[in-house]
Amino acid sequence: MLKITIAVGRGTQVFSSLRHGRSPCNIARQCLGRLDAKSQMDSSRPSSTFLNNIGSDWCRTHHLVRCYAKNKDKKSNKGQKKVSIDENFLAEHFKYNTMKTEMEKAVAALKNNYIKNLSLRSSTGALDSLPVTFEGDEYVIQDLAQIVRKNPKTIILNMTSFPQAIPAVLESLKASGMNLNPQQDKTSIFIPIPKVTKEHRENLSKGAKALFVKTKDSIKELQNKNIKVLKDNDALATDLVHTLQDQITALADKYVLEAQRIMEEKQSELKGDS
Repeated sequence: MLKITIAVGRGTQVFSSLRHGRSPCNIARQCLGRLDAKSQMDSSRPSSTFLNNIGSDWCRTHHLVRCYAKNKDKKSNKGQKKVSIDENFLAEHFKYNTMKTEMEKAVAALKNNYIKNLSLRSSTGALDSLPVTFEGDEYVIQDLAQIVRKNPKTIILNMTSFPQAIPAVLESLKASGMNLNPQQDKTSIFIPIPKVTKEHRENLSKGAKALFVKTKDSIKELQNKNIKVLKDNDALATDLVHTLQDQITALADKYVLEAQRIMEEKQSELKGDS
């Protein structure tokens, strides 16, 4: 509209500006077309008067029309590209198997932490697989004790076979996250089964989230460490490094998603949804 307004005021002086401008709007083009037709049909009438008339008509009729430039900064709606992981290709350029093994261990450690620290019910099944560190090695309680359910509210651990392991077992029970308060009587350990409260469930769920975040950070640290090794290798082309980086990131994301799935299943269990 600015060009048309100027054209109305200056007549034919703007003719060249309108015709040769970079991208005249549709209204300007139509005005110029009519001006061309006029010049062929009626050479006696001044072009400035004709241009003023048609410009005024169009301004009155289309005063709300605006010509917008294309937005070059408009973001694409397309999703992120899917990256395929080529294990043989990765193994050719760095210690891929080592990185993969460490990521797998991080996820496995999360599972073990959930078993060790976030068991909801103090059942014989939960106690069977509870880890115990004894004399530098790791065992489960069923390797060290005979587990007996005395009644619905009490579990007894008979430690006659490994009495020297009693302190380690007591420590593991208290740190299990199952809200246990074990009591020792000679070579037996009595475990009252606590009532599972809503507050206890919520605290365990928060603990599950905290352990997941720790695992996620560990995986991302492995990702960044290996990417840095590639970037520091001057023998690798830049494009190759970018390709390797994308695949390493995709692999790390895969293990993070697996850890997240395990966390969500655990939280569902803790909240009583399963």
